[in-house]
Amino acid sequence: MAATPAIEIAWAVMLNRLTRLLLTVTVVVAVKPALAHHSFAAEFDGTQPVTLRGTVTRIEWANPHGWIYLDVRGSDGTVVSWAVETAAPNALIRRGVRNSDFPVGIEITVKGYRAKNGTAKANASTLTLPDGRELLAGSSGTGAPGDTPDAGPRK
Repeated sequence: MAATPAIEIAWAVMLNRLTRLLLTVTVVVAVKPALAHHSFAAEFDGTQPVTLRGTVTRIEWANPHGWIYLDVRGSDGTVVSWAVETAAPNALIRRGVRNSDFPVGIEITVKGYRAKNGTAKANASTLTLPDGRELLAGSSGTGAPGDTPDAGPRK
């Protein structure tokens, strides 16, 4: 028994709608990671350098940026928890930086730039470990002050 023209049209309409829905979902899923990435200037202020000395409380080694969380004690004794953005883990690894360089409890010094919104968030340029090693931590090609093409560890 052959399908009637009305049933064939209904199937064609349903397949057309399903195809459009799948394409829309695919585009949304594909675009979301790209929207999550941002330039330096979108979030950080290149005229507001900051130097933080604090204790590592957590590290997130994930794309598109790594994050190091520190507790920084102010001159008045108050502890402020800072979130410090770094380059992507792949860029850090190419520079000789490893997540094992930052065990919880280690004290490090971060040089970077404050967030535009004044929160306790910064974009790192360099990270100095207790043994004196200074590691390049910023993303390259962002427009941050002193931004240079990707380089290896500083000597």
